[in-house]
Amino acid sequence: MYLVCGEALFDFFLDEEDGPGAATYQARAGGSPFNVAIGLSRLGQRSGLLTGMSTDMLGQRLRQVLEAEGVETGYLVDTDRKTTISLVGLDAEGSPAYQFYGQNSADVSLTIDELPPLGDEVMGLHLGSYSIAARPVADALEQAVSWARARFISLDPNVRPTVEPDMEIWADRIARLLPYADLIKISREDMDIVYPGRAPADLAADWMAAGVHVVIVTDGGDAVHGWTRDGSNVSVTPPKIKVVDAVGAGDTFQAAILAELGIDGDPLGAIAALDAERFETLLRYAATAAAVTCTRRGADMPRRDDIKIEG
Repeated sequence: MYLVCGEALFDFFLDEEDGPGAATYQARAGGSPFNVAIGLSRLGQRSGLLTGMSTDMLGQRLRQVLEAEGVETGYLVDTDRKTTISLVGLDAEGSPAYQFYGQNSADVSLTIDELPPLGDEVMGLHLGSYSIAARPVADALEQAVSWARARFISLDPNVRPTVEPDMEIWADRIARLLPYADLIKISREDMDIVYPGRAPADLAADWMAAGVHVVIVTDGGDAVHGWTRDGSNVSVTPPKIKVVDAVGAGDTFQAAILAELGIDGDPLGAIAALDAERFETLLRYAATAAAVTCTRRGADMPRRDDIKIEG
């Protein structure tokens, strides 16, 4: 089982404005790690979510969604703190911008003392988004990763400046996780925010020198680039599609990568066997999965039958 670690929340999308002082919103369960856990389950990979989960009405609904999607809930830590909410706006290209309301909320307040022990069923941990930067949950997840040294570890920073605006904190937290990480996926947008002026290949080389085996840089609808510590350097172009919105696209990409690496229950072994041909196939599969999500409203993750590789 992959144990995905991080936030669970509700996104509120502006549906329509009903005149001055009135607006209608559509609420959807979300949060990057929440989405990745569901994406893995939809792709046939056993997954669980580790987060602080509110007992309020929104938290109860989040738990119900996880259960309905087949995500294991045994690592949820119940709390009476409120559920985080975010307001989501879309630009002309469908790219999302988020405003979070979650100070002292359930997911950011998870502490080291509240961490459940990792069972033998956990073959890998995935971390990402503001849960790696906001304390105390960032400290708790760093501790969880240190407990899982012999297991597969993946990271997607998925930077949220409205939660933590200090990019030095993000850079420091990523640096602290590098010794544990086997795979890091980062968007070009996030890379440019945290590491302005850095070339993707140079950043990948630095991370691999620190021990990371695979680095992947996505760039919206443009080419995906990937590097392995064994010397592979691969690029793939995502399929051209009509974008409804890009909410959840990066999470879908991440889930697809993890699902394929864990298909035989040994993602560490899959990483070790990742030659250039296999790597290109992996990136193409993940890019195609992300494109499917972009044709849908919100983070509606695909199932295996939805992902058709062209050519």
